[in-house]
Order: sequence, then C-alpha cells, then structure tokens
Amino acid sequence: QDSPGPAPQLMMCLLCFLPYAENLLVLTVATKQTEGFRRFRRSAQFFNYKVQVLGLDEEWKGGDDKKPAGGGQKVRLLKTALKQYADDADLIILFIESYDVLFASGPTELLKKFKQAKSKVVFSAENYIYPDRKLEAKYPQVRDGKRFLGSGGFIGYAPNLKKLVEEWKGQDDDSDQLFYTNVFLDPEKRENINISLDHRSRIFQNLNGALDEVVLKFENARVRARNLLYDTLPVVIHGNGPTKLQLNYLGNYIPQIWTFETGCTVCDEGLQMILIGIFIEQPTPFLSQFFSRLRKLHYPKQRIQLFIHNHEHGKEYLAIKVIGPDDEMENAEARNLGMDLCRKDPDCDYYFSLDAEVVLKNTETLRILIEQNKLVIAPLVSRHEKLWSNFWGALSPDGYYARSEDYVDIVQRRRVGLWNVPYISSVYMVKASTLRSELDQGDLFHSGKLDADMAFCHNVRNQGVFMYLTNRHQFGHILSLENYQTNHLHNDLWQIFSNPEDWREKYIHENYTAALKGKLVEMPCPDVYWFPIFTDTACDELVEEMEHYGKWSTGDNTDSRIQGGYENVPTIDIHMNQIGFEREWYKFLLDYIAPITEKLYPGYYTKLAFVVRYKPDEQPSLMPHHDASTFTINIALNRVGIDYEGGGCRFLRYNCSIRAPRKGWTLMHPGRLTHYHEGLPTTKGTRYIAVSFLDP
Repeated sequence: QDSPGPAPQLMMCLLCFLPYAENLLVLTVATKQTEGFRRFRRSAQFFNYKVQVLGLDEEWKGGDDKKPAGGGQKVRLLKTALKQYADDADLIILFIESYDVLFASGPTELLKKFKQAKSKVVFSAENYIYPDRKLEAKYPQVRDGKRFLGSGGFIGYAPNLKKLVEEWKGQDDDSDQLFYTNVFLDPEKRENINISLDHRSRIFQNLNGALDEVVLKFENARVRARNLLYDTLPVVIHGNGPTKLQLNYLGNYIPQIWTFETGCTVCDEGLQMILIGIFIEQPTPFLSQFFSRLRKLHYPKQRIQLFIHNHEHGKEYLAIKVIGPDDEMENAEARNLGMDLCRKDPDCDYYFSLDAEVVLKNTETLRILIEQNKLVIAPLVSRHEKLWSNFWGALSPDGYYARSEDYVDIVQRRRVGLWNVPYISSVYMVKASTLRSELDQGDLFHSGKLDADMAFCHNVRNQGVFMYLTNRHQFGHILSLENYQTNHLHNDLWQIFSNPEDWREKYIHENYTAALKGKLVEMPCPDVYWFPIFTDTACDELVEEMEHYGKWSTGDNTDSRIQGGYENVPTIDIHMNQIGFEREWYKFLLDYIAPITEKLYPGYYTKLAFVVRYKPDEQPSLMPHHDASTFTINIALNRVGIDYEGGGCRFLRYNCSIRAPRKGWTLMHPGRLTHYHEGLPTTKGTRYIAVSFLDP
C-alpha cells in the first residue's frame, strides 16, 4: 500500500500484454458504474480477466433494500447473453456479482480449480440458507464444508449454464437465489446439468457468516485472502449480505491495484474551485493559529470560497459566507448548508470540510487530496501521541466503532497507503460532481438518532460511495477539547497539559531549541545566564491576564506572609496561584526550564512564581537583596524603550548590570549568597517580569 513506485507500475504494464484465457469469459451485471463496480473492474484488469458487463445504464428493477430477495433481472440478462455462446462447448463462463466482489488471483488458477472440481457448473457455498429456510432439509448432507448454495458467483461451461437458466420465466424482482436453489435441489436437474457447490471455498469466498474464517496472508510482497477453516486460497472474494465493509477492508490489500485510480483528472490546480466549510461547534483553543494555517495553504486564494459556521475571519478569499451564533443553526443543518452551497454552484469543483479542532500543518493538503482523484477522501489526523483519530477502521454490528486489525498501524503510519474506511470525520474532501449525483439528496447529516458525522458516513455508504483515508503524508493532528475552560481572558495559556504541542507553538520562542543546544545561552554577568523562552504572544497574554485579574499586592510584608513568606523584599506582584495558573507554570518550568537548568544547576523544585509590576509612581525599583532561592529565573514580559524606560538588574558583587532585558528572554542567576542584586529604577511606563524562585 505504499505510494506506487516504478516496479508495480512496470508490473501492471507487463500484465497488459499477457493474453486473456481464451476459453474463459466473465459475465457480470451492473446497471450503474458505482465505486464498487469500478473497483471490481480494476481488479479484473489487474489479473487480466475478459469481462462483459450486462445491463449497463439499464434501469434496475431487481428489487431494493425493502425486498432484498430480488435479483431476477440478473437471471434474465444472463439468459439473453448466453444465447450467443450456447454452442461453444469449450467456453467456460464465470458469472459473478460486481458491486461487492474482488478477484484475488488470475484466470489460470481459477480454471485449474474449476476443472479439479470435475463438475460442469460450480456454485459458491455459504453457511446460511437463504431466502427460504424450509428448504434446508432438501439439501444434500456435506461431510466437510459449507452446505448451502450462494447465487453471487458460479462458473460453468456455456451449454450447461444455458440449461441452468432456460426455464427462467420470473419477474425482474423475483429471487435469483431461490430460482438457482430450486434447480440445485431437484436431483434430476442437478445431475443433468452436473452442478456442485464449492464447499471448501477453493474458488469462491462468501464473507457472510465467515468473517472469522478469513485472514490476510502476506508473502513475498503479495497479499492473499486465506480461509483458515479449510486452508484454502479463494480466487473470488464476495462481500455478500452485511459484509461489504469487510470486503472494503480486504480490498485495501488484495489485490494491490490502487495505481489505477490515482492522478488528478485536471492537473492544473488553478482550475479547481474549492469551497471550504469551516465548523467551530464548541469552544476551541488556538483559533488564531487555525486561521493562520488556513491562510498558509498552498492554493490560490481566489480559487477558494469560505463557509464558516459560528466564526468570521479573512478577506482575501473569493467569497465568505458566515453563519454566526445569532443564526441559531444546529451542527447538522450547517453542514448540510455548506455542502449545498457547493452542490448548487456550477463553478464549485470540490467541497473541503474542516473542523476547527484540526491542526492542519501540511500546506499541500488540498493539492494532495485532489491528486488522489477520489469521490470522498480524508487526510489522516490524530491526537498528539494518541490513537484517537478522524477515522474508524471497522464498524460494530450496530454501526458504531470497532477497531480493525490494521487501525493502530495506519494511525502510527507503520502501514502507509490509501485506505477504504467506513467512517471519517473532522476533515475531508468531496467531489462536487458527487454531491450533484450520488449524494444529491439535500440532507446527508441526519439519520435516525446518529450524530451528524455518523449520519453523514451512514448515508454515504448507503449510496455505494467509498470513503478513503490517506496517510501517505503527514498532515497534522487533532486538538483535545475535553478540558478547555473559557473562564479566563486568554484560555489557551491553560492548555499546556491538554495540547502541549500547540501550546509550545504559540508560546515558546522559536529559538528555544537553539538555546537548548547551548547556541543562544549568553552569560552577560558571571554565572548569570540569558536565553530566549517566550514568544511575544506569551508575554502579552500573561501581562494582560494579570491586569485583567487586577489584584496587585501592595508590596508590604503582609503580602509576603500571605504568599508564603518567600520574598525577602516584597514587590508589587500577582502570584500564579492567584489566577489558578500555578500548576501550568510548574509544568512549563519542568518542560522548558528544567532541560536547560539541569546542565547548569543540578536538582531543583519550584516554590514560588509570580509576575512583578514596576511603575515610576508605584514601585520603580527594588532595593539590594538576596532572593529566597538557590537560583531564580526572571522573564521580561514587555519591551524596554517601547513599553517602558529604565529598569534592569544590577549584581552588586560583580558591579555588572543588565539594562536592556529582551522581551521573552529569561535571566537565570543564583539567588542566595553570591548574587546580591537590585532592580534598577523604571523611569517611564510599566515594566512586567515573571519571576520564579527555584529550590528555595
């Protein structure tokens, strides 16, 4: 399933020149060219079967979900087609379903196994009798294997198949299964036509009632479906009954045919018009970063339209439609509206649905998805270092989540490819032509009591449209929203535990990694270290959060006692625990300060953290003192010369001053004994610093 390279492409080219098995013809019925049919056709092409399609573009009258025992139209079409082959005694015909069938091997193996059966006609077999259970007693007993006939696949000599169907006089919506069953259960007809069943799944593997029997066998870069119960390698795999999703799973591996379907039909990205539907359905952190990443997508802005549910942003795009909170539109209705806007716009080529909790870092995402040329496709995104993702590999019998065997390998990208999956969410692309054809119903996001995403996938599956997931590239991840609180001024500051990667991107200085390697750690005074730690955003939001809280201490000893008595010289400050940020601050110290300090000062723990404010008319300076710590960090939160004038720190013993602290940089220096220091006067404006006493 890796991206196709020269070897498999060459292999397929060579297959094109192999001769068909001259005495074998595959007949199938397909009134519509569904994705299942196209997959079947690719499978047949890969193994070089000669296929004749019956009933294409004919109206289907063979029954529907309300009458699942139909299918007589297939018998009628087969009976008509066999007239031209009735006299060819050497011609072997395979009649097979197409919407839910895959070939696992080629004509040579198929013919060999058919002839080994020593019957003129061989039907597939299964464990369940259908559609009339009263006929069970008439079936011959079987010592080993499956007892009951399955009409989804059979193979035989042309004259014998003509005999099989010559008595058909039923209606198109009568049961083909019942017709073939009655023929087989008539001992005289069974002997005259010479019919047997493929009891041990040597030729046909019906998946219904047999999922536990079938495993994938990986060998020498080839994959086969293996029946463990009978130790056989079936040639034809049929996802009959409720097992179509399992066939989709197997189809991800057998055969390796996906190079037939990649490559965009129009390769000039400028010709593709995309409507991006953006959905902010609940409080979501890092929204400013979300819209910043959206702007960075490598795609012409004038070929993008935006539909935003619950939020407004951006003026560079071709068009923007916003549905805000005041419109009181529910999730499902908003998602239906977004798709409908694309469906009704003749210029819209693709609809791209994007939830705000998706951190889409790959700027080529739109182009990559278009190039896959799928009707519905999603890029893999998962929670950081978690298995939670935007797809399900399988469904339980009641239609909810089930873990497929390969789910973990796909999420962790140990298996890389393009995967047919039963459920996608959060981020996906749909061809507009599909919205106007197979998915033209106006309401895709309602189905019983299912939530919007599950309803969408249920409705897409019911229309025979495949949903694909690609993990061929790294695309990004999904935010965790469970613990997001909105009772602060800047709520993202509290996300260091829930979304650490995004917290780092927003708040940690871009040169921090260089500092961690020792490249940007300066020593302006003896044993005083200086390195970048915070972004401007981190500094600004921390200051604004403190000012929003507003309860600055008065700078007397009473405040010092209230805060634990650690401040030798009380300051005008607000402690981290006063704004409920102490736990997050300690996490910051552990994750970002500790890796550097461990190289300089081994062993520490934090006892006090606060933001200090200096103003000329309030507390302009700080008298000489020792800190109540083994060492101290002091982070400048605003910019000297712009936000304030003066300030800085002087270490008396060394007569060394730092008069121009850099915003977002931290000073780290010993506290007790050696580094007696003072805060230099702030002469204008307001200066803010974040201070932590470590190992007090």
